[in-house]
Amino acid sequence: MILVSACLLGCACRYDGQSKPHPLAQELAKRGLAVPVCPEQLGGLPTPRNPSERRGERVVMNDGREVTAEYRRGAEEALRLARLYGCTAAVLKEKSPSCGCGRVYDGTFSGTLTDGDGVTAALLKENGIKVYGESELEKLL
Repeated sequence: MILVSACLLGCACRYDGQSKPHPLAQELAKRGLAVPVCPEQLGGLPTPRNPSERRGERVVMNDGREVTAEYRRGAEEALRLARLYGCTAAVLKEKSPSCGCGRVYDGTFSGTLTDGDGVTAALLKENGIKVYGESELEKLL
């Protein structure tokens, strides 16, 4: 089983209330291999919500509100689901403050990317789950 960002499967759970469906992610679901997760929603954040970015170990919204606890709670719940379903890999939404893998926005809300992982991606990696961004999906099919 593969943990998959729910927005990549067509769920309108992104901060802006939209989805980002990806055909290969949807193929995983059709094959019965996808476990959908939205860490932000699992952490208790509403949809829609203000955009958030990582600032070091913290996560802040564009209005200055700190939401680190919600992001950590969502990451822990995503990890729990990954373990429950025996997921050995995850396909997550690139650049997201929770799901980004390798590159995330830098916390200035200027559109600048920096090296790093989202809160959920980092926790999954720390626990031995291989994390891919959606641009790497073909590696799993």
